Amino acid sequence: MPLFLKILSMRYGAMGRRVNVMAGITLVVVMTMPFLAANLRAAEPIRILALGDSLTAGYGLPREDAFPAKLQAALRRDGMSVIVYNAGVSGDTSAGGLSRLDWAMAMAGGAPMDAVIVELGANDGLRGLDPAATLANLDALIARLADKGPAVLLTGMKAPPNLGPEYGAEFAAIYPHLASKYGIFLYPFFLDGVAAIPELNQQDTIHPNSAGVDIVIGRILPYIKDMLKKRVKRQ
Repeated sequence: MPLFLKILSMRYGAMGRRVNVMAGITLVVVMTMPFLAANLRAAEPIRILALGDSLTAGYGLPREDAFPAKLQAALRRDGMSVIVYNAGVSGDTSAGGLSRLDWAMAMAGGAPMDAVIVELGANDGLRGLDPAATLANLDALIARLADKGPAVLLTGMKAPPNLGPEYGAEFAAIYPHLASKYGIFLYPFFLDGVAAIPELNQQDTIHPNSAGVDIVIGRILPYIKDMLKKRVKRQ
C-alpha cells in the first residue's frame, strides 16, 4: 500500500476509534443520569418542621438552646443529615398554628418538609379555652398535613390543674384521639420529666431552661427517630 494511503488509514482509523470512545462515554453518561439524579435526591437532608408555641420557639433562651436547634444537633450527632426549622411562636394557640401552617411549610424555600412535629395547645389550656375548639383546630391542621404528605409527630399537652379534673381529662384526650384518627405518631406529653421541676425551668416555672430542653430532647428523640425510620421504609 502506498505510504500516503497508510497515513490516511492511520489518521481516520484513530479518528474512528476516538469517535467510538466519545460515543461510548456519552452513552454511559446518558444512561447513568437518572441514577445520579436519584442519588442527589437521596443525599438531600431530611427537612423537619417544628411547629409550636414558646416551648418550641425557645422563649427566654439563646437560639442554640431552643428545642429545634438542640434536636437538630442530637440527630446530626447520630449521623443523620437533617435540618430542623423553628416555626415556634411565643403565645401561639392551636388556632394561630392552624392559620400560619402554609407559611411554616414554606420555610424550606419551596422544598417539601419530610416530617412535622406539632407542639400546640399549651396556651389554649393556660387560657382555659374550650377543649372542643382546640380539638377542631388541631384536627383541621393535621388533616391539611395529611394532604401535604409529611410524617407527623403530635406532642401531647396537659391543662393546668386549677382548671379542674373534668377540663383536664377532656383536654388531655385530644391528643391520643387525633393520633388514632389519623394514624400519626404521638409523644404523650411534651414536658415529660421537666414540668414542675424548678431546676429544669426558668424563673417563670413554665418554660424549660437549657438543661430542661436537654431532658425533652432525650425523651422525645426515640419517638422522632422511629417516625423518621418508618417514613423511610414507606418510601
